[in-house]
Amino acid sequence: MTKLIWAVLLLFTVSVSAQSVKVRGFIKDSIGQPLEFANVIATVQSSGEIESYGITNSEGRYQLDLPFNATYLLKASFLGYDTKEQTVAVAENSENIQLDFILNELANQLDGVELVYEMPVTVKGDTIVYNADSFTTGDERKLGDVMKKLPGVEVNDEGEIEVEGKAVSKVMVEGKDFFDGDSKLATKNIPADAVDKVEVLRNYNEVDQMRGLGNDQDNIAINIKLKEGKKNFWFGEVTAGAGIADDEGKYLVHPKLFYYSPKYSINLITDFNNIGEVPFTFRDYFNFTGGFRNFNRGGGTNFNISESDLGFAVAQNNRANEIDTKFLAGNFSWAATSKLDLSGFAILSDNTTNMVTNSIRQYIVSGATENTNTINDQRSKLGMLKLSSTYKPNSSFQLDYDALLKTSDQSEDDSTISIVEDKSNNISETIENKPYSINQNANIYFTLNDNNIFAAQVQHLYQDEDPFYRAIQDSIPFRGIFTQFDPQNPGSEIFDPLTEASRYNINQDKNVRTGKLDAKVDYYYVINNKSNINLTLGSTLSSQKFKSGIFQILDNGSENIFSETDFNNDVEFNFTDVFFGLHYKAKVGKFIFTPGLSLHNYNVKNDQLGLSSSQNDWMLLPDLNVILELKKSENLRFNYAISSEYTDVNDYAQSYVFNNYNNLFRGNRFLENALSHTYNLTYFSFNMFNYTNISGSLNYSRRLNGFKRNTAIQGISQVSSLFNSDSNFPDETFSAFARFSKTIKKLQFGLNANVSLNKSNNIVNDEIRESQSLTQAYRGSVRSNFRKWPNFEVGYRLSLNDYDNGGLQQTFFTHRPYANLDMRFLKDFNLTAEWDYYVYNDEAKTVENKYSFVNANLYYQKGDSPWEFQIQASNILDTGFIDTDSFNEQYNTTSQYLVLPRIVMFIVKYDL
Repeated sequence: MTKLIWAVLLLFTVSVSAQSVKVRGFIKDSIGQPLEFANVIATVQSSGEIESYGITNSEGRYQLDLPFNATYLLKASFLGYDTKEQTVAVAENSENIQLDFILNELANQLDGVELVYEMPVTVKGDTIVYNADSFTTGDERKLGDVMKKLPGVEVNDEGEIEVEGKAVSKVMVEGKDFFDGDSKLATKNIPADAVDKVEVLRNYNEVDQMRGLGNDQDNIAINIKLKEGKKNFWFGEVTAGAGIADDEGKYLVHPKLFYYSPKYSINLITDFNNIGEVPFTFRDYFNFTGGFRNFNRGGGTNFNISESDLGFAVAQNNRANEIDTKFLAGNFSWAATSKLDLSGFAILSDNTTNMVTNSIRQYIVSGATENTNTINDQRSKLGMLKLSSTYKPNSSFQLDYDALLKTSDQSEDDSTISIVEDKSNNISETIENKPYSINQNANIYFTLNDNNIFAAQVQHLYQDEDPFYRAIQDSIPFRGIFTQFDPQNPGSEIFDPLTEASRYNINQDKNVRTGKLDAKVDYYYVINNKSNINLTLGSTLSSQKFKSGIFQILDNGSENIFSETDFNNDVEFNFTDVFFGLHYKAKVGKFIFTPGLSLHNYNVKNDQLGLSSSQNDWMLLPDLNVILELKKSENLRFNYAISSEYTDVNDYAQSYVFNNYNNLFRGNRFLENALSHTYNLTYFSFNMFNYTNISGSLNYSRRLNGFKRNTAIQGISQVSSLFNSDSNFPDETFSAFARFSKTIKKLQFGLNANVSLNKSNNIVNDEIRESQSLTQAYRGSVRSNFRKWPNFEVGYRLSLNDYDNGGLQQTFFTHRPYANLDMRFLKDFNLTAEWDYYVYNDEAKTVENKYSFVNANLYYQKGDSPWEFQIQASNILDTGFIDTDSFNEQYNTTSQYLVLPRIVMFIVKYDL
């Protein structure tokens, strides 16, 4: 079937190509020099509609495909040069046409600006400007639909924008931040009909003085230019709907309101529904930086404060048995004066989720197999508030200040039936956490003169977490730790500190408080326009307090406190890094070299159990960045760095803490740092001459003296502790990524591949075991972009997960063909449909599941009426579950998740 689909598409492409003529030529200046990135646009003379466009390559060559039986007006232009026009008549069966243009430089460099912006794509240095109307058909609904149609731009399954395979770090609208730090909110909420142009800003740095001084190749921003009718006016939409699923009522309320002017902007987004549409997930909350970046990125130190979230369950692809969402967000920016800008956002989210999971877990060493059925009820109330200011009195000085407050109230109740060797254990778990954090950041940038530039940054984090955990179960937990075996009578068991009960109710209190201060000063000496020297002086100071205790609630309601030191933590942990860095950046021909060294003095100290442990180290850590600019839109980049890795107090706390009902963990107060060697090679080509985009990367990391687990497994009970691995047993990761897309006429072909090989070494039951996982993901697709015909996307995804942990080798396959349809009919009706088919199995075919998801939407909107009516049907086939698999050095897990049933909704939208 798959081969037949691709054969039909190939024939279709050939037939379309056979009905047109190719117009080729060169665009040069008056002295015969080729003009790279010059624009050629062909419009139908009778209607003025754009038929085709092209951008010249480094040789000044362009190429257009023009259908038969029409006369076209060709315009050639280049910024700073005059525009030339030529009429071309294309009769049926015409031969290919050769047509060259000579452009003359303008005396006034601004004369050609407006014409440049008429082009579908314009490349200006590191900025790519897309004219949205040149790629859209009018049926797009949100910004994400527009972004998917732009060459070189992707929107991943999470709704995040990617360019060159890298996630976009900032989205702006009219130059103003849109919920700084996340592109998902933009793709799913900004109306498509408001978008005029999309500017992709590569090598982005929002501080003018700093541009070009460092290496910003991984920084990509998007700026959305609005259509004229959307500026200085309120616009938005109000959406409401009701429906049914399994005799239960469903609802959707989704108002949005936007306002943009040169002085200020306001964005208001709300979303209330119980149909599984989650605008802001628990994962988004923890990943949402609000624009805060890792301090001293690339400076040689990797020290991160971990989140004590106790492993809250996360829905797979936002699919669960039931999901109820309440979401409210607001974003503003205000140019208070010509020198002061203020901005900020607030996000409130309340998600209630019910998940039902069936899992099979195979333990490698013990050989035990655990079958579980878990019903999970979770509620996550999340809140974020950010306020920002930028003071820029002149071009030489800039002061930024940001404050980000995050708070949440999370609770989870699990009911699990665990069956091991025909023995059943009824387990009830409760997890609660009410963390909050305040992150403040101040930056100062000062340009003394053209050769001397200073930058200073101070960042402070205060974080308080209080996770609570309870597990109630039939079986005696952790025999040999919570109980003792009588050496005089092996058949008997001494209950100490555990007290014998009908059901064992074990609880854990924990509190982690963190204060972290980062500060650094950078000095840049600009030697010339091709080289500079960067000196950095900085420090990181972190102080943490960790307390935990375990206790049992007895059958009569009284408490049995585990008073032994093995079950109570009281730790003070301090980490200090004082460093000096030196980097030299030089452009030599097509190469840009940035070698660097950083000298660090590390101090680590922890006080616990009445004892104090400390570590003091000096380290010299090198790094290297090399860029080969093959062409203006083609480059090869290499990065190498050695980093010193330190962990936080959670891994130093010596006494036991719960991870879950069958997993205990204890840290190691004598932990030392790990060393990581990382290598990265990245290639990127954006070729608008033949509409081809290629990007890829190779990555390799080798970690020495890493933080490894020593795990004792008895049956399904696991007790782990940390240690530093021997350098003869390093952890290694190799990954490769490749992406190819090519547009032929109105069809865009795409190929993606991701491969990752991970090798790690751990100790399980006093034996060193190497674990290896090979994960592969491939995708091929073709998507159309017709204005008058139905549009489609068909593709095939294949994922292979190969797990080998020294005692059990398993391979899982997921074959996933998919197809999407977007069709307008009877002028005012629009139908969209999505089909995903899954074939999930292991290599031996002992596990094999086949299922599919079909969603469809029927829209009706009369002409330019602000009213739109929609019938939405999701999971039309009423598929009941999805499959996943996972792996670690101790066990392999395959799981089946129940998902929302068929839902049919009637929705009304009114455009404001």
